[in-house]
Amino acid sequence: MGKVYDALRRAESQRSERRAPPAGFPTPMEPLAAPPGPAADDHRAGQPAREQRGRFARLLRTLRRDPAETTRDDAGAINKRRIALLQPDSFVAEQFRTLRARLDSLAAERPIRTIAITSALPGEGKTTASINLALVSAMAVGRRVLLVDCDLRRPKVHSALGLRPELGLAEVLMDQATAERAICKVEGSALEVLPVRGTPSNPAELLASPRMRSLVEELARGYDQVIFDTPPTLSLPDAKVVSELVDGVVLVVRADQTPEDDVQATLDVLDRRRLLGVVLNGAETDTQRYGY
Repeated sequence: MGKVYDALRRAESQRSERRAPPAGFPTPMEPLAAPPGPAADDHRAGQPAREQRGRFARLLRTLRRDPAETTRDDAGAINKRRIALLQPDSFVAEQFRTLRARLDSLAAERPIRTIAITSALPGEGKTTASINLALVSAMAVGRRVLLVDCDLRRPKVHSALGLRPELGLAEVLMDQATAERAICKVEGSALEVLPVRGTPSNPAELLASPRMRSLVEELARGYDQVIFDTPPTLSLPDAKVVSELVDGVVLVVRADQTPEDDVQATLDVLDRRRLLGVVLNGAETDTQRYGY
């Protein structure tokens, strides 16, 4: 449990660093600034215990802040999240087709209709993976695919896909709307989306409710594949809750950024038996190979 506790502390720290970034601050898909040098590390190590406790208290408040305070993503970050729609013949889109094919091969061995996609920490590309995998899966002939935004705190799927939902997952879970009324269609694609419209005060409880379980079962009967974009695993309980309702989980890890201890802690939190595989995001690749 020590590793998990340390990982949770790091997750809270990263969430704090990402709140209300100033203009020009790098997006999660862009390189971050280099870590502080030894001098800065030494300074932090010498902080009084009282100051350290105060910093930790601020991190906890960050977790509870209003999602409306988050800054809007710039157009570049939004476009990167839907590259399979904007550039269906690109190298990146082909990588998601490869991921789709590998998941299909696993589905041939056992039923896999519902898939949760998560990461250890924020900013590792799980929403990008969710959206693009859903887009390329919806390109398959005769396949009905639904993308469900399960981030009831900081949803991004609707903005990335240019949707203006009037209803969403929270309203469905609170029995204020049916799933059929809340589901939107993405223009220029066969993909359907159950977005987030309202951000409730009790997201973890809604995701753990019997209504959520019945909703997952309902969607699995109506679609060939349902992809759930969940919050980071180490920051919140939401991903753990959703992972126990689906057929499999895909973990997104960012190259040269996600600490190995955090990956191990994430695997400890999730049910390893449901893990379908790991996606390495942000790795250097040779795009000059044949066909690209």
